[in-house]
Amino acid sequence: MLKSLYSGVSGLQSHQVAMDVESNNIANVNTVGFKYSRANFSDLLAQTRAIATAPQGELGGKNPVQVGLGSTVSSMTRIFSQGSVQNSDKNTDVAIQGDGFFIISPDGGNTYKYTRAGDFKFDAGGNFVDNNGYIVQGWLRDQATGFVDSTAPIVNINIPPGLTTPASPTQNVVIKANLNSGPLVGTFSPAYTVASGTPNSITNPGEGDALDANGNPIEADDLGVMFNESGEAFNLQTGQGIWASFQNSTTVSTNVVAGGAVDLDITFTLDDGTTKQITTTGGVAGNTAAQNAARYVSAINAQTSTTGITASYDTVSNKINLINTNNNGSASHNIRLTAVTGPFTSANDSTTAYRYQYDPTGATTVAGSDKTFTTIADLRYAMEQQARAVDVDADATLENNIEIKINAQGKFEITNPGGTDDDYDINLAITGMNANSIVGGGITENTRFTRSMEALNSTLPAGSTGTSFSQSFNAATHSASIDIFDSLGSKHTLRTEYRKVSVDTATGSTWTMKVTVPEPASINTVAPTNEKMGSIRFNNDGSLATYNPPNISFTANNGSAPNQQVALELGTANGFDGMTSFDAASSTSGISQDGFTGGDLVGIRIDQSGTLIGSFSNGRSFGLAQIGMAKFTNNEGLTTEGGNVYVQTANSGDPIIGTAATAGRGFMQSAALEASNVDLSLSLTQLIIIQRGYQANGKTITTSDELLDTLIGLKR
Repeated sequence: MLKSLYSGVSGLQSHQVAMDVESNNIANVNTVGFKYSRANFSDLLAQTRAIATAPQGELGGKNPVQVGLGSTVSSMTRIFSQGSVQNSDKNTDVAIQGDGFFIISPDGGNTYKYTRAGDFKFDAGGNFVDNNGYIVQGWLRDQATGFVDSTAPIVNINIPPGLTTPASPTQNVVIKANLNSGPLVGTFSPAYTVASGTPNSITNPGEGDALDANGNPIEADDLGVMFNESGEAFNLQTGQGIWASFQNSTTVSTNVVAGGAVDLDITFTLDDGTTKQITTTGGVAGNTAAQNAARYVSAINAQTSTTGITASYDTVSNKINLINTNNNGSASHNIRLTAVTGPFTSANDSTTAYRYQYDPTGATTVAGSDKTFTTIADLRYAMEQQARAVDVDADATLENNIEIKINAQGKFEITNPGGTDDDYDINLAITGMNANSIVGGGITENTRFTRSMEALNSTLPAGSTGTSFSQSFNAATHSASIDIFDSLGSKHTLRTEYRKVSVDTATGSTWTMKVTVPEPASINTVAPTNEKMGSIRFNNDGSLATYNPPNISFTANNGSAPNQQVALELGTANGFDGMTSFDAASSTSGISQDGFTGGDLVGIRIDQSGTLIGSFSNGRSFGLAQIGMAKFTNNEGLTTEGGNVYVQTANSGDPIIGTAATAGRGFMQSAALEASNVDLSLSLTQLIIIQRGYQANGKTITTSDELLDTLIGLKR
């Protein structure tokens, strides 16, 4: 009878403990980071009245006869399920989503405690602490490397109040851009200026024939990769070019026109090496010289569309004049003839038009013959040489003042100021070259190049102030600028300019690269010291092949550290991660540098990895520290000390310390707190269950009491 009383008592005691546990859960329903607990019941040792027996013969086995002695709370289980994350308005609030604990220390890192409550703040000393004043543990930024090393031992997180960051000189400039390789560009610049007269490369070997915007000698632009004033590529191929004539081709028949039965039989040699024979028939003995001349002129002029030559009869001299203005692109140029009969002889040849053909391998500019050119400076010099190769006074000295130059707009500019004995009136005729222009054909007319040069066609009398201009010639260009910093934090604009200079069908294109900084800063040891020329070459798939220079030595000349090495990072060889050259608009998609001026700390935010990122008044942001996280093999083995703090035990296992979102650890969410994981509806339901259990155990005691009372009453 007493057993039932004690069983009831044990049940009351167990349910009282369960009530205490559940009350604690409900009390902490609004405690940040709280994890609720559960009381686990187990029965007490049972009294065995009869042991179990095995079956024997025809008698079956018997089960044991045991009477339980009540219940007890054998263990408490803390449930580490995820609490809901609630946003807050404080940047230093941190919630963990997933497994893991914040590490805090009450004694400067000698001992560690653990918590899920991320209600952190900075104290007056810059320590990152919880509400107990315990300092959060993690890793600090290494001042030498500028990075947070999460492999080092954890330390107190401390960010000194009023933190400032010193100026950091630029060490790397990273540029990602595309330079247009297509036949139509939107960004271009005029050809470099080229002065009249003997090329600079002849008078000063080793220097370029052109002048850049600052008046410094530079290599002239290759016409094969230049563009017209609409941004359309000429794409000159070997052998393409123009005919140019500064004077009409004229001649007068060597002999007078004879009367009588004399017919004409002459043959003109055409541009492509073929011939055109012109004859007359029907001459009679009674013809006058004028009648024969009329027949000759008519026969010659009937073929003008082919030969380009027109004839006229001079009644005074009784001779026939021939002229080829050389301005008909579909007709032949010059006058080259052989005569069988008539007033002409081979001495009547007249050549004033010459071929000017593109040759990427080199130039020939000798007057009095066909010429080749590579650069715009070659073509200018070849034309000027020819324009000046006219000995009007026959004194064997060529001395006219005709000038041809490339002006600042990238245009050919021709003037005929006169003032010498060899002056003549320029009658400039430029036409395109096609398959009929050379022996054997094999070329097509480059109409864009022809149109640009045809604009020069004009008449410039000697001594006149008139000027003839071509259309503008342009080079594909692009530029990018960024501010870099010296050791004092002073800002300087670094500008890179790119200019297309050549194309190799087998390997790709080449662009020059000019790097400039504002004076008095310098990046070069030779004048101009604030400029440095280099180049960048691309493969035929548009990827970067190589570039130079890979770095510059920058001296600001303002008291900052000299010879500051700045690496230019334009991409990896044969890669597409930096500079490229596709048939797409030239544009800069990314440009950055790693220097900055000094600044004061103005704010801190925390990212998902637990890194405390400081924002400074200079616009820079970088990690100042990183919060450490601990993970245990058995979270339920931790003991609580109050204040939302847990302590390691023998059954929890050792902490595995690392960064958030790695090795099974959860990630952190800033400006948020993890709420208690207590489910109030579940807890209230548990209260009902515990209450009923308690009441039932109380009934056990009262019933046993009544039975005892009955037993005692038997004595009466």
